[in-house]
Amino acid sequence: MSTENLPQSPGQPSRKPRVAVVFGGRSSEHGISVVTAGAVLRAIDRTKYEVLPIGITQDGRWALTADAPDRMAITDRRTPSVDELAESSEGGVVLPVDPANREVVYSEPGSVPKALGEVDVVFPVLHGPYGEDGTLQGLLELSGVPYVGAGVLASAVGQDKEYMKRVFTSFGLKVGPYVVIRPREWRQDEAGARRKIAEFAGEHGWPLFVKPARAGSSIGITKVDDPSGLDEAIAEAQRHDPKILVEAALRGREIECGVLEFEDGPRASVPAEIPPPDAHAYYDFEAKYIDSTPGLVPAPLTAEETAEVQKLAVDAFEAASCEGLVRADFFLTEDGEFVINEINTMPGFTPISMYPQMWQASGIGYAELVDRLVQAALRRSTGLR
Repeated sequence: MSTENLPQSPGQPSRKPRVAVVFGGRSSEHGISVVTAGAVLRAIDRTKYEVLPIGITQDGRWALTADAPDRMAITDRRTPSVDELAESSEGGVVLPVDPANREVVYSEPGSVPKALGEVDVVFPVLHGPYGEDGTLQGLLELSGVPYVGAGVLASAVGQDKEYMKRVFTSFGLKVGPYVVIRPREWRQDEAGARRKIAEFAGEHGWPLFVKPARAGSSIGITKVDDPSGLDEAIAEAQRHDPKILVEAALRGREIECGVLEFEDGPRASVPAEIPPPDAHAYYDFEAKYIDSTPGLVPAPLTAEETAEVQKLAVDAFEAASCEGLVRADFFLTEDGEFVINEINTMPGFTPISMYPQMWQASGIGYAELVDRLVQAALRRSTGLR
């Protein structure tokens, strides 16, 4: 589908494609999603696209929001929220569920619903559950509205770290040692679940990383140096997800690589390295977004190492059936082996985030990156493909 002029009925003037930027959401990554949306709204080419910002509040209401990127930034170490940007505290935006009708409607109690026009593509810059995990993607498939990024299956696989690792292992990608504690397992036999973790620690040693199985942005993750810190770490992870993952610490360098879908298939960016942050035990949420710990772009790797991690990143993209974009995170271990940690199907997309930085170093600036993602979505139909 051309993004210059959409097909119109005879006698109707042509118009620019309308892009709905959907952000916020119900997950603990709400604030970072708002920051990402601000960057996308600032960069998207208004001469080429009409833009409709739609925010999802933390209680799940779809709100019509101000198109105000300057209000969507981290201020005084605090992330913004959709409630601060919503045009109304009660009004709601409704997407159609009829593939023959892409018109978005806005309504407020006691008022006549207002048609906001048809949406041609959705740019869902949501992170975490209820947005990045296939739930929103399923809604958009039912609505017949094209969207940026991975489909239902790839989004779900990319969100659930257990099944992500299972998929990667089945495709021959190496993952680190881990153990999963499911909610029912914890409820029915907490003592048994604790023994399972203790046996894992006995085999792989300390420290361990305890994390929510279905969260991102390093939220809810704790580095545990000995058994005394385990209870607090489990409670913190379960605050974000009743299913938790316990991983062995891998000693090595943290290497990331971006993947972007081009007309002829996915390609990898130059890789980046995340050096150990001085003021943090590891690359956690504060280090990433509040203190903006800088990465090394490009990563100081040999030509052979660069080629290998780029190939592995594309392999991971293909293994999970991804579309649009992915950031693939690896450890380069002390014995020179790349071990994949995870992928993000909608990675952090602020200008300081590693994904756009890697593509900037690869020759594709932020605005062009946004445009390529919208173009890829417009080329792709919904449904089985």
